[in-house]
Parts: sequence; C-alpha cells; structure tokens
Amino acid sequence: MSPPHASKKHKVLKKISDKNDFRHKCYNLDDFQKLAKKILPKDLYEYLASGTDDEQTLLMNRSAFQSFYLRPRVMKPVGNISTATSLFGRQVSMPVYCSPAGVHALCEPKEGECATVRAFTNAGLMFGLSQHSTRSIEQVAAAISSPADKNLWFQAYILKDRGTTMKLIHRAIKAGYKGMFITVDSVRFGYREADARNGFNGLPKPHRLVNYDEVGKSTLEQTYNSHKEAAWDQNTEQMFEQNVSWKDIEVIKKELRKLDIPLVVKGIMVAEDAECAILAGADGIVVSNHGGRQLDGAQASIEALPEIARQVAGRIPIWLDGGVRRGTDVLKALALGASAVGIGKPFFFALAVGGEEAVAYMLHLLQTELEAAMCICGIDKISDITPHHVARLESSASRMLPNSARSFL
Repeated sequence: MSPPHASKKHKVLKKISDKNDFRHKCYNLDDFQKLAKKILPKDLYEYLASGTDDEQTLLMNRSAFQSFYLRPRVMKPVGNISTATSLFGRQVSMPVYCSPAGVHALCEPKEGECATVRAFTNAGLMFGLSQHSTRSIEQVAAAISSPADKNLWFQAYILKDRGTTMKLIHRAIKAGYKGMFITVDSVRFGYREADARNGFNGLPKPHRLVNYDEVGKSTLEQTYNSHKEAAWDQNTEQMFEQNVSWKDIEVIKKELRKLDIPLVVKGIMVAEDAECAILAGADGIVVSNHGGRQLDGAQASIEALPEIARQVAGRIPIWLDGGVRRGTDVLKALALGASAVGIGKPFFFALAVGGEEAVAYMLHLLQTELEAAMCICGIDKISDITPHHVARLESSASRMLPNSARSFL
C-alpha cells in the first residue's frame, strides 16, 4: 500500500492554519485529543492515537489510574504550595517532562520539535528529543535561548550499526544535551493494525528522520521509508539491533561516565529488568510500555510501578510514562514511587490544535490540576508526597457496578 499522499499533507496544513481559540475548547488534556481528531486526517490521527493488537494495554494505561485512590488530608498549611523539584540536580517547575517521541512535524509541519522544545523549556521543564525527530539534534538545541541553561535530553535506540548510535549520542552531548535516554523495549515494534489498514507505511513527504542525514546514513531512509511492510513502524524496526544485551548499556554508560552525563534506561516493566539496569550502570529508569504501542497484554505502566519501586528501593530515580492525563495522575505516580512522569501523546494533539502556544497551555492546565490535588491532600511541596497519600481498593470497581454487570466479571 502506498504512503499518505501529499494532498493529505496539504490538508493538514490548511486545517491547522484555520485553528480556533483552543482556550475556549480545551479544559483538560483529553480535550486536546478530541479537538485534534476533528483536525487531523484519519490515518495520521490513528497513527498517533492507536496501540497494538487489541489495544488492551493502551486502554489500561489510562484506566488503571482509577484503581488507585488519593487520600485527602485536612487542616494542613498549603498557602505556599510549590510543584517545583529537581531531576538529576537540575531544577524543574513540576515533575513532568516531555517523553521522547518522534516526528513532531506531522502535527506542526513548520517547526516540528522546535515548537515543542520551546513550550517545555519555557515552562521550566525537561525536554526529551527522540532519535527519530523531524528536526535535528542541533536545530532543536538552537531553537531555544541559552541552550546551555536548558534541560535537554536525547533518546537513542540501539541500531544494528552501534557506531551510528554512539555518533548520535556524542552529537547530542556536543550540542549541549544534559542526559541520555536509551530505549530498550524496541528490538521490534508492536504491530500497528490501524496503520496497516490506513496505508500509513512511510513518512509523508517532505518529512524524514533528519538525524540520520548528519551521520551520513542516507541509506537508512531506504529502510524506514521502504514501504515494504504494511505499517510504518514495521519498516522502521529493520534498523534496530535484535541481538542486544545489558552489555550494550554498560558500554554506553562507560562513554557517558567520562563526560558526567546521566543515563536513564527507558522501557522497564518488571522488577528483574530494573535490577539488571542498575547492575549495568543506569542512573535512572523509566517505567514504560511505549504508550501501549509495544506488547499488547502487558501491564499498564502505573500497575507495574509499585513492584519496580520495591525492587529499586530508592537506589536510583524512577520515572514513568503511559496514560498520564491529569494532575491527580502525576500525584498518584509520585506517591507510588516515581520521581517524575513523562507526557507523550497529549503534546502531539496540542501541537495539532495550536502549535507551541497550545502545548504551553496544556502544561499550564496540568500544573494547575497538580497544585489543586496537592492542596486537597495537604501537601505543599513535592518532597512531602509519600505512599501514605495513595491507596488501592481492589474490590471497589465491582462494588460500583450494577448486579447485571458483576456477573460478567
């Protein structure tokens, strides 16, 4: 099947240029997705919104947060509330960061990742740039004022050509990026049925994964844009090394240690792998199932977090992504052992409805929700969030269902 046609690209540009005032339509993060669905072509929207197979894990990423309950505390002084914290010694305005995800230009064709990085860093937040970005490592760093003072991180996959992986990492360090994500859950990508049905099996022109241009690997475009497979990610995965081991993390960490650059391993879902990551030298981990886009039937990220937090036992920071849509979600994740959460899908939808300005407004809404949740729980600073602020009631869901529904459980 052929990739999306150029006419669809022009359709996106026209619709985005006619965007309405999102402030009167978006009151939470889900509202951006609802509005984006009306703006984006079907194939692009479903590429962004879908998961794999039956999408069980995609749906559970969101619904699993409802299994955890916050415990409000009263008569606590919260007049000087602050959501500020630090991540690897760098101050951030709240424990939320931009999860590294590729191809922002599909939703913001003019500026791509450059728009997103400004929104996050101007809000005082960390930005993660994907190896599969549509603006280069250097372009994104140059898009913000004083990049040396900004909190930029780079994310890398382990390619079949490991030398190319290291070249990209060193380019990011030279450009001023402060830390590295290594994604370890993608030796293959989960099968994206929605993309196969829609014929989304290549990037629409003129978009491309530009970081491969600068390393002289133009042949890689013939791989990720080969159109041989029915879904784009099944073409992209052909670049990734499948015979990986924790030795790969050890080798990368050895290089980063010389430059005092922290390494965070992204894609941990079980306690055993958390322990392996620590032994390999990881400075932190991200509990993540790739937004429900990898192994369908895997746990929701928030469900996996308590087991991993018990294993890690405070030795290294734990971050989490997957399903975070509310300030209460942020608070629950922190109470369960995370020190920060990543936002992925929502910023794509915000980009689609209003570019950089909409992403900034989305972050404002999330911070406002987090402040309110902290206040009602009697918490005035992030460091005071503890496991005592959250509870899990295993049977509450069945108690809320009518008798006719309980019979199906």
